[in-house]
Formats: sequence, structure tokens, C-alpha cells
Amino acid sequence: MNKSELIDAIAASADIPKAVAGRALDAVTDTVTAALKAGDSVVLVGFGTFAVKERAARTGRNPQTGEALEIAAAKLPGFKAGKGLKDAVNPPKPAKAKAAKSTKAAK
Repeated sequence: MNKSELIDAIAASADIPKAVAGRALDAVTDTVTAALKAGDSVVLVGFGTFAVKERAARTGRNPQTGEALEIAAAKLPGFKAGKGLKDAVNPPKPAKAKAAKSTKAAK
């Protein structure tokens, strides 16, 4: 699903015009981006958590020359899915009734 399809789905689900849905989606993404830039995390209970992860500096290699080079530390945006989203994507399997072991009687 791309952004325009998401806007269409939001508009249909909330019964609002597509323009309003587009502005709402832009407001959400801008707000999440601003929070992450400020070092905060955004927690949507049941959906997931957006947070900034730190990646340490490390030594890499140039694949063409084999020369060692330093790769700088970086901050990366990350997302961890919440239980509600995980359960929606992977519905719990129904519990199987344990079958009693059948033993054959010795004849």
C-alpha cells in the first residue's frame, strides 16, 4: 500500500474527504518525525513504538580495494510492533485438544 492508497483507506474508514485524510496523515508523520528528531519515542499502545536507535561506529572494508575505513556512528529510526499489531498479522492458532494416547492391549 502506498501513501495515496493509505489516504483513500483513511478517508473511507473515517468517512472524511481525501484532502482532510491527506492532511491528517501528513500531520501524523510530521509529528512522529519531530518527536524522533527531538530524541523522544512515540508509543501507540496496541500498535507499536517508534524510537531512535543508536548504531555505534565501526570499521568496515571497501569491497573493491579491501581498505579498512571507519564508519561513523549513526542514529536510526526504528519501529517495534506492539502486541495488537502482532496478533492481527499472526492470529493466534486455536488450541488443539490433546488426544488421549491410545494403547493397544496385549493379546
